[in-house]
Amino acid sequence: MLDILYQDEYLIAINKPCGLLVHRTSIAEENEVFALQLLRDQVGRKLFPVHRIDRPTSGVLVFAFSPEVARSLNDQLTNGESHKKYVALVRGWFPEEMICERQVKNDRGNLQDAITRFVPLKQLELPLATDRYPTARFSVVEAYPLTGRWHQIRQHLAQLRHYIINDRVHGDGKQNRIFTEQLDIREMFLHARSLRLQHPELSSELTIEASFPSHWNNFL
Repeated sequence: MLDILYQDEYLIAINKPCGLLVHRTSIAEENEVFALQLLRDQVGRKLFPVHRIDRPTSGVLVFAFSPEVARSLNDQLTNGESHKKYVALVRGWFPEEMICERQVKNDRGNLQDAITRFVPLKQLELPLATDRYPTARFSVVEAYPLTGRWHQIRQHLAQLRHYIINDRVHGDGKQNRIFTEQLDIREMFLHARSLRLQHPELSSELTIEASFPSHWNNFL
């Protein structure tokens, strides 16, 4: 059973767990399950995807009950009229609030302009040995994507050398091994914490927030 965060007659939002694909893609195997089909079976209604979040990312994921509502919500996300907040655990001490305006690659390898605002929340130093260092430093960082590119937050943090912990594509292998071998945590530390948008039918602002998954709580 998926965790439903919000539901009305027009749309529904869930707290997507890590490792679950939003819908069928070219990388999916035939026998895999998807958030779309699980939620459709759970609520007994046809669903239309509004947006997607990466497979290893957890957090707020929205579907609509009609193609018209899905299109309206997608337009808000595409045009930057929504407000998305992510939280990441990253390598090192993130220095200060910043706007990152660097190009990132799309899934075909082509460069695209991308903008992300980062706000550090907390710095941690833990007795986890890495190479010649007896401790390891981490930061909890808020990320606000101002554009919607493929793996945008993950690529920007990798470019800044503040790799997201347990990011298998853009992350740091040494840091990831600390978590898998010393802490037995394999899930990626990127969480879609909240989404604020204008409800397309009720003419009111809607804010949806998702609690952190268990591996965040276990670590913190």
